[in-house]
Amino acid sequence: METLAKLLNKLKTLDRRIIFTLTALAVIIPLVARLGIPSKQITNEVQGLYDYLDKLPPGSKVLISFDYDPQTKPECHPMAIAIVRHCFKKNLIIISIALWPTGASLADQVLTDEAKILGKEAGKDYAFLGYKPGGAVVIQKICTNFAEAFPTDDKGTPLKDISVMSGINDLTPFSAILSLSSGDPGIKQWVMIAHEQTRVPVAGGCTAVSAPEFYPYLNSGQMFGLLGGMKGASEYEQISGFKGMATAGMGAQSIVHLLLIIFIILANISYFYEKRKEKLGIVD
Repeated sequence: METLAKLLNKLKTLDRRIIFTLTALAVIIPLVARLGIPSKQITNEVQGLYDYLDKLPPGSKVLISFDYDPQTKPECHPMAIAIVRHCFKKNLIIISIALWPTGASLADQVLTDEAKILGKEAGKDYAFLGYKPGGAVVIQKICTNFAEAFPTDDKGTPLKDISVMSGINDLTPFSAILSLSSGDPGIKQWVMIAHEQTRVPVAGGCTAVSAPEFYPYLNSGQMFGLLGGMKGASEYEQISGFKGMATAGMGAQSIVHLLLIIFIILANISYFYEKRKEKLGIVD
């Protein structure tokens, strides 16, 4: 009891820099070491997206739209990496666009990095057509005339000179449309316009806070999968068998939460101990 009393007395004068240091280590170590806590159960919407892509035959064309910005990069970028890597491993053809101006550089980074890792070649295994302003108008246009909306790729090469674009006049040659979205335009427009006009299956990934608004589309069958925030991305990484930034991020988040719970418990114990001392008239 005396030892506990000494410990609680020390907590009252604990240097806040120790708390800051422990919190920093709880964040840094999992991120650097890629430590993660595996999910006991993969959610149906994540499993559905993975299974659909995994069952597509090699050479199937997948359209990926990068509809997010650097502000939501911590949530959306890991899912972009996981999906692109999965598609490349399955030898699927990726055609990528951006409906957000800031999404163009993020798309180029993901495609270039993953292509280098997996030995894929631009124009042969994938194509990035760049950013096009207009949002829903662009989606409406490519439903019927792809080349009118995107006459060249992001480097200025005409579509007719890009081998993977052969035979793509509209959206019907695609086996799936994926929107990685953090707002408008994004998943909602792809479902309401592209899916309803062409019946090409749609799925996507979004920030955790916006995920609930897309569950009606999942329940109605208008979407075949959804990655919600960093947790959804970490589940996709887990199924895919590699530890990326989402796995590390969830590990850091879990450890920090645990550390905060410990601090809260100790603070409350110390508080009630002090109140008991006052009631009993005990003076240090």
